[in-house]
Amino acid sequence: MLGALQMVLVTAGRGWLETRALGRREIEPGTAFILVPGMWHRYRPASKTGWEESWIELQGPLVDELRAREAISPDSIIRRGALAAGLDEALEMVHAIVRRAGTEFDPELAAHAMRVLALWVKSREVQPAASKAALAIARAERQLHAQLAEPTSMTKFARDAGMAHSHFRRTFKAHTGFAPWQYVIHQRLARARRLLASTDATLADIGAQLGFSSAFHLSRAFRQEFGLSPDQWRKKLAQPGKP
Repeated sequence: MLGALQMVLVTAGRGWLETRALGRREIEPGTAFILVPGMWHRYRPASKTGWEESWIELQGPLVDELRAREAISPDSIIRRGALAAGLDEALEMVHAIVRRAGTEFDPELAAHAMRVLALWVKSREVQPAASKAALAIARAERQLHAQLAEPTSMTKFARDAGMAHSHFRRTFKAHTGFAPWQYVIHQRLARARRLLASTDATLADIGAQLGFSSAFHLSRAFRQEFGLSPDQWRKKLAQPGKP
């Protein structure tokens, strides 16, 4: 049990979370969950896949207010719409500020933490698909993530899921918040963003790792998705006081 609220976003891999209110639940890529203060829990990544996670600890009047209004409660702590809501980018910004922040109160950091909470509330708008379809889509989602840098045939994924291509596309979007190809591009660019923030790799190297044909194509897709070029993103993370 924890004394403060923690939020965990799993961006790759899979595993499970267990609480007394929910029992044991499988955690898929793109899923976020909150650990409420005083709530018994345990979780871990699957031994075969591991997982990549991003997390934050939050406390204060806003957390207390959201708990009082039951926007955060022990029986609704898992969100599959986290990526579609933009929670991954918000957490990355918090981490970038923390890396350069001192020990004093930082109003910029507090503002971004509030944004994380707002996006958590927003993420409940993305509802999972019906049960049988959800299993097929979750399987496709895992496969897409595992083959992120490889050429992808959505027709084959639809066929493997036992659906017509148009139905597969609609169901996948209902389940994840993204059309299948948009999901692949978003995941590639989210991983590119993490590499830009945490390594000195060149744009060409990152593009080659993630299945882009050139640094130019990565740069163009990155700007279309985030409104900044990769170089501008790196500079933004390095400049204190920038929103």
